Amino acid sequence: MTTILGTKYPLIQGALAQISLPPLVAAVSNAGGLGVLTTTNMDVPALEAAIAAVRAQTDKPFGVNLMLQQANMAEIVPYLITHPVPVVTTSAGTPKAFCQAIQAAGTKVVAVIPSVKVAVKMAALGVDALVAEGMESGGHIGTETTFSLVQQVTAAVDLPVFAAGGIADAAGVAAAKALGAVGVQVGTAFLVATETPIAQAYKDAVIAATDTGTVVTGLALHDAVRSLKNPLTTAYLEAEAAGADADSLHGMLDGSLTRAINGDIAHGTLMAGQIAGKLTGVAPVSAIVARLFPED
Repeated sequence: MTTILGTKYPLIQGALAQISLPPLVAAVSNAGGLGVLTTTNMDVPALEAAIAAVRAQTDKPFGVNLMLQQANMAEIVPYLITHPVPVVTTSAGTPKAFCQAIQAAGTKVVAVIPSVKVAVKMAALGVDALVAEGMESGGHIGTETTFSLVQQVTAAVDLPVFAAGGIADAAGVAAAKALGAVGVQVGTAFLVATETPIAQAYKDAVIAATDTGTVVTGLALHDAVRSLKNPLTTAYLEAEAAGADADSLHGMLDGSLTRAINGDIAHGTLMAGQIAGKLTGVAPVSAIVARLFPED
């Protein structure tokens, strides 16, 4: 799989919405993984500038994530077809409408999936690889755990499968491979990278988290998100339990990731996975990658 992606290690950096920007992406690619650029809140000119910034900092392969629920995919996708990047990862939807066109431009398509059913559909589309993401992950999640999901996906499809969710070191990589995965996608561990452009308060909150320090919000909105427990999540869950309507719930959450990125740890959504409890400090991307793949 590393030959297909062109990377030294079978490592994909999870696309952290609004966070995986050029400094982080380039650092991961330079360290031997596949840095993946977020497109959340980006229009085409912003994406063009971000891709140029990544290419100015690395000559290694990198990817661009397409969160397919975004309203501007009809502009972003044609741009990537005419200005191809090495890899595109997709999430929160199906790339059926554009998969072949993206591949024809020379781009590999890697689909992030939450279930065997979706994995089989993506394999039928002809994507190049899958990321089987368990509900331990931070951000938008499905319902299955990494341990059970990866085994069943690798048995169901004849594609390279990366495991995601609960992976932050060499032990996690070894476990993923034992389950049949060819490599891993890692997101939460990179939240505490020196190069990650979020407020220090956000990083400190991730480091301070325990194994039980995350919670899932958004179930009533049919959009489950795992983040660190804080006053916002407490207030949200109380409102959800009291039967608040969707508009009220959205009002509590809209813009909350941006607030977290800017350092408001009380009123922001601090997206992070359950493995946050194992993270003990800020480190350069190169050191984080070395913990994942220490043999080299």
